[in-house]
Amino acid sequence: MAARCVSVGVPVPGLGRLTYRVPESLPLPVRGARVTVPLGTRAVTGCVIEAAVAPPDSGTLKDIIEVIDTDAFLPETVVALALWVAEYYAAGPGDALLNAMPPRARTGDASAFRRVPVAQWKTEMEPEGSSPRGDTRANAPLPRKTLLRGDKQRVAADLLQQTPEGVPLSALRRSGVSLATVRSLERAGLVTIHDEIVERDPFEAVGGADRTQWTLDGTTPEGRELTPEQAHAYRHLEEAVITGLFRTMLLQGVTGSGKTELYLRLADLVLRRGRRVLVLVPEIALTPALAGLFRARFGRRVTIQHSGLSDGERHDQWHRIRRGEVDVVIGTRSAVFAPLDRVGLIIVDEEHDHAYKQEDAPRYQGRDVAVVRGRMEGAVVVLGSATPSLESAANAAAGRYDHLTLTQRVWNKPLAEVRLVDMRQEFAAHGADVMISQALWDALELRLSRGEQSMILLNRRGFATVVFCRQCAATMECPHCSVTLTYHRTARKVRCHYCNYASGIPKACGTCGGEFLEQSGFGTERVEADVRARFPGARIVRVDRDTIRRRGAIAKVLTAVAKGEVDILVGTQMIAKGHDFPSVTLVGVVSADVGLGVADFRAAERTFQLLTQVVGRAGRGDIPGEAIVQTLYPDHYSVKAAAAQDYAAFYAQEIDFRTRMRYPPTIGLINVVVRGTSLGKALDDANALVTLTRQAGARATVLGPAPAPLSKIKDEYRAQFFLKGAHRRAMRDAIEHALDQRPDLRRKTVVDVDPYSTS
Repeated sequence: MAARCVSVGVPVPGLGRLTYRVPESLPLPVRGARVTVPLGTRAVTGCVIEAAVAPPDSGTLKDIIEVIDTDAFLPETVVALALWVAEYYAAGPGDALLNAMPPRARTGDASAFRRVPVAQWKTEMEPEGSSPRGDTRANAPLPRKTLLRGDKQRVAADLLQQTPEGVPLSALRRSGVSLATVRSLERAGLVTIHDEIVERDPFEAVGGADRTQWTLDGTTPEGRELTPEQAHAYRHLEEAVITGLFRTMLLQGVTGSGKTELYLRLADLVLRRGRRVLVLVPEIALTPALAGLFRARFGRRVTIQHSGLSDGERHDQWHRIRRGEVDVVIGTRSAVFAPLDRVGLIIVDEEHDHAYKQEDAPRYQGRDVAVVRGRMEGAVVVLGSATPSLESAANAAAGRYDHLTLTQRVWNKPLAEVRLVDMRQEFAAHGADVMISQALWDALELRLSRGEQSMILLNRRGFATVVFCRQCAATMECPHCSVTLTYHRTARKVRCHYCNYASGIPKACGTCGGEFLEQSGFGTERVEADVRARFPGARIVRVDRDTIRRRGAIAKVLTAVAKGEVDILVGTQMIAKGHDFPSVTLVGVVSADVGLGVADFRAAERTFQLLTQVVGRAGRGDIPGEAIVQTLYPDHYSVKAAAAQDYAAFYAQEIDFRTRMRYPPTIGLINVVVRGTSLGKALDDANALVTLTRQAGARATVLGPAPAPLSKIKDEYRAQFFLKGAHRRAMRDAIEHALDQRPDLRRKTVVDVDPYSTS
């Protein structure tokens, strides 16, 4: 008899498929089932990739310890998608499969269900023959009213009789019924107490009833006639859905053009045809508004999946999806693995956003994985954005994606008028410490006098970006990373934004002992402080990672803005996209070009997208909007194109730059980072991998190695090299060959296919 063997993926970075024997005492698990397997000296939970595989020619196989699932835990499509991710992004299959599982799935998650004790009143027939207080007379029915003793029992009985399905003990306690009273009714034979599984509702965590008070991206009321552009786009989208075949559509619409209404109508069409809908958003902050709109339109068969929910909420909703109780799933990038069957439509909103790229293994791009899932499902994939990524725009230009455009806002509202303020002139007139220009101060004051709202964007948090010694010019740097520390005045600490190291500011310079430590640069905390000082009566709120750490905080802030309870909203890029606040008539951008100084080929693209998106927040109501953009480089093509809100002009210049410099999307790129205990060691190891990669025939240009721009993070030194070429598979295979030759370097090496950042 052939050996009973299975191929298993385990959650260990970079580890490939492992083969195990299935003892005769255990059932043969199916593909997608979880199993417990030995790995070294420990036991881990893995997922079956292939069942009934042939045993290897040599070596001793270990036995599976336990088969957790009798049926597939992960659906076939999700397993196939995860394995594609592992192969394309040069990751271990176990890493990718783990991304597709809910929290607590590693240990078998039966204990993760929430069980609540419930008291239930017995029917008239159930207590007959019961004989409380030890009376053992057989078949001696007693009148139920004689079994109640005292007012407390009567109150409890009334409550329970009104709810035949049962009442949780916690709810009874809130109504004044103690556990002792319920237990006395149980002993009298009138009540049963049992545990019930109660699902945790994620909508309670994202703004509750307030979620429907604000809308997203120019949403139109249900039933309103579409604009001619919307109607034209919808006809093409409708046709694609009706064919029932895979197609990818790039929906490019200026901010406020009504893309979301098209999403809703298209979803309705798909649901009426018996298929389901998956919607991706780049950030948790965008989930409440969009989910609220879908929930209002389609009811409780809409759910959400993202890391901002509790493990229990994610667990419960994942199982609802798996059981087929959900028709629409809305979530961040990991929701692309949701166990949703019969998917007919996948929407990737703000498809250009960098948050779709995962920075930990597997380093997948959620937008691209969504397209692959659409192909597997035979679904229509809609990529929506006002500022499409260069990759999506290039695919549309090449005819691989259908391209639909919305050039006008709904209700014929004009785009915001944009003014560029040359900060070099401000510095010349008012000194180098100017943070907010006179033009922006005047505009803020005007909006406050009118009772209108304003937003100020600075994509950098903290109060000051540098703390330095006036005597020797030494700066305070992170002891674990090669970056300066940012001063946060509220916390009275300097903090590293890479490893989260924090300390107080010393009384003297650690280098020369000088006693005069100064601050330079500024972030959102400083902007908030200056605006408060200038307008002490204004209602000002700041949104950045420091202020929204608490669960539900972002939803509360955005709801307050929508209700008109905030005059000025200060924030990082979190406030720049997706939100529709009709009373915001002014957007100010401080240091618009802060991202242009980064050594990264995507710097101009990120700057253009961020500026265009935030400018689009102004003037979405009845009053025309204005944007004031402060910059040191008013003639840079990304800044000028954003001010004109001219995507075509930006794309033409940027794609020309990418083509001439051989950068994506015109060519494939892989970034390989090697970590070491010293920079010299990291460079030596990276050089060894470069040599082996070239020997393997990468069919690519290999650049490097060199120190990474951030040469040390979390006490690890970093060297990097790049592969540029048209053949990604050959490049990946060459790197895998090199790592196979040097297995000691595998755990020290990060392989990032299609990197978003090269730092």
